[in-house]
Amino acid sequence: MGYYKLGIDVGSTTIKVVALDSYNKVIYNDYRRHFSDIKNTLIDSLEECFKKIGNFDLKITVTGSGGIGVAQWLQCDFQQEVIACTRAVEEFINKTDVVIELGGEDAKITYLKGGIDQRMNGICAGGTGAFIDQMASLLQTDTFGLNELAKDYNVIYPIASRCGVFAKTDIQPLINDGAKRSDIAMSIFNAVVVQTVSVLSCGRKIEGKVAFLGGPLHFLPSLRDRFKSVLKLDDE
Repeated sequence: MGYYKLGIDVGSTTIKVVALDSYNKVIYNDYRRHFSDIKNTLIDSLEECFKKIGNFDLKITVTGSGGIGVAQWLQCDFQQEVIACTRAVEEFINKTDVVIELGGEDAKITYLKGGIDQRMNGICAGGTGAFIDQMASLLQTDTFGLNELAKDYNVIYPIASRCGVFAKTDIQPLINDGAKRSDIAMSIFNAVVVQTVSVLSCGRKIEGKVAFLGGPLHFLPSLRDRFKSVLKLDDE
């Protein structure tokens, strides 16, 4: 019968679990925030997984910024997240030229053509999922609410995204002056795009076929749309 493959990604804010059968078909997947309680969150997800797939031999691999400790706890293989993501892109979307990935507390741009070249913002959470969460709270909503608001924007205001403190000093006057919440919402997404493109690309063009990875870009279509607009990308 062979074995199933189980992948666990432990990020700064979320845990992702996916199980594949012997034909590489996804038979279970889960995405949830761990709120710094990684062990119990993972146990809950794995219990749900085994209820669904039954008792099978598993090959388990762990990745993610918080994955090393989990791999030691489970006594299974660990794969560095950059390698894992790059291999996944090469396997499933192999025509990709550039990958833009936003996580909970880091952002990456990976150039795949002409040799792999990756730039990462791992020092400050500016322009990442945590930044978006923080800015959404200023508008008394969450990230999904921010995404809905941004759909009705007309004007984009300049907002600093390198630091949440600086961003707040830009956003609060807009709120006080009665700026439309939808305009502020898209301005926040635009700030994330500017931060990612200007700081991480370091002058190298983002062109060709671009893939978006990570929770913020997966769950927030308005953020994807802003990236596509600034980089002049079509839907393909």
